[in-house]
Amino acid sequence: MTLIRPTVEAAGTSGSGRRRAVAALALVVLAALVPLLGPSAALHGTGEAAAPGVGGIALLRAVLFGALCVPLGELFVNRLARTVPGAPPNGPRSWALYAAGAGLVAALGLASVVATGNLVPHSLDQIDVGGLYQSRDGKLALLEVNAFAAAALCARSRRPGLQVWPLAAVVVAEALRAHPVGEHSALVGSELTLVHLTCAALWVGGLLHVLRTLGRWRGTEAGAALLGLYARVAAVLLAAITATGVWSSLRRMPAGTILDQLTTTAYGRTLLAKVLLVAAVAVLALWARYRLRRATDPLAACSPARAEVVALGVVVVLSGLLTALPVPIRWH
Repeated sequence: MTLIRPTVEAAGTSGSGRRRAVAALALVVLAALVPLLGPSAALHGTGEAAAPGVGGIALLRAVLFGALCVPLGELFVNRLARTVPGAPPNGPRSWALYAAGAGLVAALGLASVVATGNLVPHSLDQIDVGGLYQSRDGKLALLEVNAFAAAALCARSRRPGLQVWPLAAVVVAEALRAHPVGEHSALVGSELTLVHLTCAALWVGGLLHVLRTLGRWRGTEAGAALLGLYARVAAVLLAAITATGVWSSLRRMPAGTILDQLTTTAYGRTLLAKVLLVAAVAVLALWARYRLRRATDPLAACSPARAEVVALGVVVVLSGLLTALPVPIRWH
């Protein structure tokens, strides 16, 4: 019996690992299908026309946002972990290098679109790399490419914390890109996007890294302390995300028209889906915090937290789709 039991347990562990791998693969496929197939569903019946290659652009934006979340979340949670008394030294392996690589590929793809006049290139001859230096969007696209390359180098260096600077440059570039110079009070819009994107990246990436860290710290009191510390900061981040998100929405869809545009425009429909999903995430976060306070084993809060991080992944994908859809008409 002593010889058979470990074999059975190993088989059970192997089966559980396969199920998790299949579930992760299914989530990746779903995350890719949302931006690729989402535009047609969002635009149906609105009378709006999508830009060429909107599905691919939405996918690249989602990858870029995800590539920001992972390393920023790691840096954020590692800083929190250093304040936890008795924290074990063994943390999870960093995914920052892989995230920087994915971000670099996405940034190169988006830069190629800008280099062809915001059209999807079908051959290398159509890409005017030199033209990127002649436009504001082109310079921002090049900045993002260089920043992700620098972040990858920092992630491989002895001081991985330095990658916060190139990642911050990507956030600033995204905030400026989202609000062209000709837009009404573009500076205010860029500032709102800067805060919104920073807080969202820390929230999403931070939760992911907390769960990965708890997996390595299983059975220690430091794990529960880290989760509680993150939960308190996450509440502030959620408040900032909500405030900047509402303000940004009101700038593009004035209060008198927002209810109509939420159902009659592609941007509004996608925004509504994102808001509903964030509301569900907030409920999961409250549930996790309740279990953290009341449960005998505080780590029981991991169950709703895992569901929360999956839902946040979908929110990131919807955010990528949102940036590729036509901006609603500002009715007066």
